[in-house]
Amino acid sequence: MKTLQGHWQLILITGLVFILWNTPLVLPLKILVVFLHELAHAFAALMTGGSVERISLSAQQGGYAITRGGNGFVIASAGYVGSLLIGVTLLLIALRTDADRLVLGLFGFLCLTVAALYVRELFPFGFCIVAGTGMLATAWFCDHRLSDMVLRVIGLTSAIYVPYDIFYDTIRRTGVRSDAYQLSEQFGGSPALWGGLWLVLSFAVIAVCLRYWIGPESNLHFGAAARR
Repeated sequence: MKTLQGHWQLILITGLVFILWNTPLVLPLKILVVFLHELAHAFAALMTGGSVERISLSAQQGGYAITRGGNGFVIASAGYVGSLLIGVTLLLIALRTDADRLVLGLFGFLCLTVAALYVRELFPFGFCIVAGTGMLATAWFCDHRLSDMVLRVIGLTSAIYVPYDIFYDTIRRTGVRSDAYQLSEQFGGSPALWGGLWLVLSFAVIAVCLRYWIGPESNLHFGAAARR
């Protein structure tokens, strides 16, 4: 009962995301998580000495990041787990800090920067521009609690979507040319093996987040005592 009282807002958001999962309302959030996936590939390439040529997204929740150089194993492994870590980090920033507006604004600026530097097609360009502009406007003009809520929704959607995507792309459909398929070709092992490892790791990250980092109470307060 105390858990329900202390975290009822997170539970409600999670429930709504599940209920609305196959509706157009959640589709932009799914595409945003795919964007985080491709962004994680790009970060991994840059951090291991490579470069990023292009990033793309599709309305069917697909995407790709074309990179050159860098560590192939790290780059291929970074997509699923990296996007989950980004999402969990955004969630924890919303829950444990007062940096909601700053972080949401920086995220919006990052979306616009990626669109300008790496996106070449109309749909992903438009998506990044709309998402980035919306985040910047929310951070600049709206109450900080709205920025907090946006980060919570993105983080929770990532925590739901990434394990599902790992299972669907690497275990249920082992023949799809997923990140796990590429690792299997380059380094051995089956796509299901790599997918299984990522799935276990993703659940471990989520469990640690729930057990140690969320804290005893996470609800936003809207009265006079609400934090700034």
